[in-house]
Amino acid sequence: MKSLLESKKHPEGEQKPRIIPRAEHPVSRQHISDAALKVLYRLDGAGFDAFLVGGCIRDALLGLMPKDFDVATNATPEQVRELFRNSRLIGRRFRIVHVRFGREVIEVTTFRGKPQDEHDNHIAQQSDAGLLLRDNVWGSIEEDALRRDFTVNALYYSIADFSIHDFADGAHDIETRTLRLIGDPQTRYREDPVRMLRAVRFASKLDFTLSPETEAPIYELAPLLLQIPPARLFDEVLKLFMAGHGLMTFRMLSHYGLFGMLFPEAEEAMADAAWAEQLIEAALTNTDKRIADSRPVTPAFLLAAFLWAPVAHRQAQLESDGMPAIPALQAAAQQVISRQLQHTSIPKRFGMPMRDIWELQARLPQRHGKRAFQTREHPRFRAAYDLLLLREQAGEIPRGLGDWWTAFQDGDEHEQRRLIQKTGGDPASQGPKKKPRKRRRRKPRQTTE
Repeated sequence: MKSLLESKKHPEGEQKPRIIPRAEHPVSRQHISDAALKVLYRLDGAGFDAFLVGGCIRDALLGLMPKDFDVATNATPEQVRELFRNSRLIGRRFRIVHVRFGREVIEVTTFRGKPQDEHDNHIAQQSDAGLLLRDNVWGSIEEDALRRDFTVNALYYSIADFSIHDFADGAHDIETRTLRLIGDPQTRYREDPVRMLRAVRFASKLDFTLSPETEAPIYELAPLLLQIPPARLFDEVLKLFMAGHGLMTFRMLSHYGLFGMLFPEAEEAMADAAWAEQLIEAALTNTDKRIADSRPVTPAFLLAAFLWAPVAHRQAQLESDGMPAIPALQAAAQQVISRQLQHTSIPKRFGMPMRDIWELQARLPQRHGKRAFQTREHPRFRAAYDLLLLREQAGEIPRGLGDWWTAFQDGDEHEQRRLIQKTGGDPASQGPKKKPRKRRRRKPRQTTE
């Protein structure tokens, strides 16, 4: 097969794409889901341009099987909506169409133009700092390509002739495994600071190197992330750490000063205690392995690990002021969460289990009598036990308690009693007991005289 690097380059600054014909690239319709093909063919049949764009083409060129499919077209969102009954318009900042086929969603976007242009009464709005507030300016495919973030994401696969249109030399960067922003990096990061997180995420996921001009401004512009709504940053956190490359992602975020913009109190704790960073790395290593083994993972556990050191630090301060241990732990948890919510939101479905995991850290050392059995039956016990093992591994607490709980889970009833006796527990009081059945009271007989 002809190397993509052998394709003739277009002159710098010219917007005409390099057309890579089907015979010279490996992307096949076999790589594309049936749902995405239906969208492409229906748009094409209605007389609109229809292209697959972005990550799915990038991944296919890298020999990876694409999972998500995005479609770009010259049809407006309203026109797309009319073509597909199974679709809905979403977004105000960026208006797009989601076409749903069962559980699969195909995202369809209209070609976007330059922010300062005006088309169809849609105007791009920017803040004084350059942040793009609203961007529903329609344009040509050439403009759309140069508005995308990275060169490797500005590749368009045409359903009309199966060729790839390369507007920013992205095929070359794929072969050299380089991640490069399109346009001036300072301007592009100011338009959307989340692009700094995306740069780290793609570099970690794809094992790419950031180009020097893409990398340089991140150190200075990292604080721009403080402008981004916490809900949006939480979505980015999930993408960063729940995709199987969390450890490398964490190290890159820390290197560029981005992690502290997402988890400021965790970063402060890492500066005070070496075990805090080791705990986070151990948790990410564990999560990456579980994802690689196709085992379930939950953000609640990772968030509990990220924020445990700040909670432990605040708890120690409150206890030194005379507050009892359990109330101190609960108060510390509330303080840490309140500050964290100013940076990344935490939905209740993750926040409540996270609190349980923390509070169980205080219950795990209490193993006398029935307590060990009661703790083991807690719905969050397994996650709390895993965090305990990581705390020991990181050096926060001495080893031993984790081994006890491992043996307790694996042991039979006799072994469990022996383990509790070793802690000084009363063997007569250990083990879950059945509640006595209440005797049903009978109504007194009524006598007739």
